Amino acid sequence: MENHLQAEQTQAEERERRQFLKMTTTPIPKLIVTLAIPTMLNMMVSSLYNLADTYFVSGLGEDATGAVSVVLSLMSVIQAIGYTFGMGAGSIISRLLGKRAQKEADEVSSSAFFAAGAAGLIILIVGFIFLTPLMWLFGSSSQAVLENARRYSRYILLAAPFMCMSFVMNNLLRSQGKAVLSMIGLVTGAVINVGLDPLFITGFGMGIDGAGLATCLSQIISFLILLFMFLSGRSITRLRVRSVARRGKVYWEVISTGFPSFCRQILASLCSVFLNWAVKEYGDGALAAMGVVQKVFMFAFSIALGVGQGFQPVLGYNYSAGKFGRVRKAYLFTLGFSMALMTVFAVCCAAAAPAIMRAFLHYPESRAIGTLALRLQCICMPLLPLNFMAGLTYQIVGNKAVAALLSCSRQGLFFIPAILILPVIWDLTGVQCAQAVSDAFAFLFAVPFTVSFMRRLKRLQKGTENVLSEGISEHTEGAGE
Repeated sequence: MENHLQAEQTQAEERERRQFLKMTTTPIPKLIVTLAIPTMLNMMVSSLYNLADTYFVSGLGEDATGAVSVVLSLMSVIQAIGYTFGMGAGSIISRLLGKRAQKEADEVSSSAFFAAGAAGLIILIVGFIFLTPLMWLFGSSSQAVLENARRYSRYILLAAPFMCMSFVMNNLLRSQGKAVLSMIGLVTGAVINVGLDPLFITGFGMGIDGAGLATCLSQIISFLILLFMFLSGRSITRLRVRSVARRGKVYWEVISTGFPSFCRQILASLCSVFLNWAVKEYGDGALAAMGVVQKVFMFAFSIALGVGQGFQPVLGYNYSAGKFGRVRKAYLFTLGFSMALMTVFAVCCAAAAPAIMRAFLHYPESRAIGTLALRLQCICMPLLPLNFMAGLTYQIVGNKAVAALLSCSRQGLFFIPAILILPVIWDLTGVQCAQAVSDAFAFLFAVPFTVSFMRRLKRLQKGTENVLSEGISEHTEGAGE
């Protein structure tokens, strides 16, 4: 038994050593692209959950499509909890593995995983108790939308604990540079979701309940696949009950590090509510149209988010290892790569906007509203990566205050004021252009923080080079004596 445990420990140490060398020596362009493509697909596939439901539900009428938009706010709350623990733990773990601290990394992984499950269970219980007022609060525009939202959200709430723990496992795998393993779980869940949607909605005649059940089952299956990755030893860190921390400091560090992600996701939920309230006075068709635009935009944002999260472990490993020149190269390459992808997507999306709206909406008035809104948002799509990259970078290096400020800026500082002020000035057009205006301001806001971080890296690199040169001089002098 002892020999078996020793062999297992030796294998784990060898996996950790190989991963460290990969993250700190592989050429930056090759490393970033290798990690970014799976994480980008991860995020795009996550967005497909909502897009698939919206597409199949659209056949039930625009009140059902509006209901899916309403429940998006609930899913954003669940994501906020999952990302808080997942991004917090992932950021810490990438730094711990950069320092070769395996035991501490296991402790953080296990603690975040089980804490996220407990938080998801609380969401489930509270959500069922306050289901009706929550659906009104999230922006139901009519009694028909409310009833559909209630039916759909029950299944989302049942999946909440599994979703929260899946977000943690996804981020843990990505933080170790194991993005392909994370992708397998998500892609499988998405394929199952897309397959079950038409079967349950039309085949079994379940309507919007079928869409909710399909999402619930696909999330649980995705969770089980990701859990298998950890239990089978494919992960650098391990999930063990005995590794769960009994010190509050560990949980505080995870939550405080993940707080910028919480801000970003909870503000996304709040912004969905403000958007629903701003647009619902124009009817269920306008609510459905802006809901479709939101989901298409989330799909676009998932590209920038995925590429940025592929950069996360590269930053964590190399920053902790003192390889600041590699960090700078990785940042600039990732930013350029991400902005180029977003530019291509924006052009294609603007050209295809009418066709996209026809796929989801039945009435010409609704399609016109959605087409204009989507094209306006495409104008600023190429600017999205800078704000997110800046916030993610400060979060990973441990500057929680700046990371939280940047995470709050796009939605909190700019979108909420825009959605409150612009409709008063331009009516529905103000609603349609609010996101584009906020994205332009968020880009400008992130510029000085990016410049400051680049200068900081130069200073750190220079300091490291001076220490190395002094060490070489002392060694030479000693040899001469």
